[in-house]
Amino acid sequence: MVASTPDRVLDAALGAFGTRGFDGTSLDDLATELGITKQAILYHFSSKDRLLGAVIDRTASELVKVYEEADTQGLVGFERVANVVRTTFRIAARRPELLGLLRQVSRLGDPHTTRLASGMNDLMERARSFLEHEMSAGRLRRHEPRLLLLSAYSAVLGVASEPEVMRAMGVEPTLRSLAQARGELTAFLRNALVP
Repeated sequence: MVASTPDRVLDAALGAFGTRGFDGTSLDDLATELGITKQAILYHFSSKDRLLGAVIDRTASELVKVYEEADTQGLVGFERVANVVRTTFRIAARRPELLGLLRQVSRLGDPHTTRLASGMNDLMERARSFLEHEMSAGRLRRHEPRLLLLSAYSAVLGVASEPEVMRAMGVEPTLRSLAQARGELTAFLRNALVP
């Protein structure tokens, strides 16, 4: 089945925004990559900003689905945290543009960050509730759940999606080095969270 023009535009925009950034991507470039006119893009998305909004909505929806599917294993305590880390690194290996878009959106600020947060709010609230429950049950050390989520999000996303930082630290980003980084990060989080 051939993808519709809006779907093709969203796919191309996600790849471009997630790798080259919003400012580094022009609608003319997207149109050339897709073999369509800029006007065809503007027919479906009236501006580059509206296209970004649609990409953010789609990305949030896809990420929520991936994390919800990975979270159905009934894991408790740190094993569930480790599963989220594994899932994030799996995304980094298979769909790096998704995490790249998260980085780009965080750099753009509002209203884009608010839109992304809104799309992922239910997932984040369930994560906060899980942490609170596990802390109360004594399976995780007591921390402020929202700040813990922010810290863990920043650390995991940074390690999983910043190959240029890995290179600056003298580590060539390969599947092997990503697996090693995941192991180090998981051990760090285990030491911080397991009583």
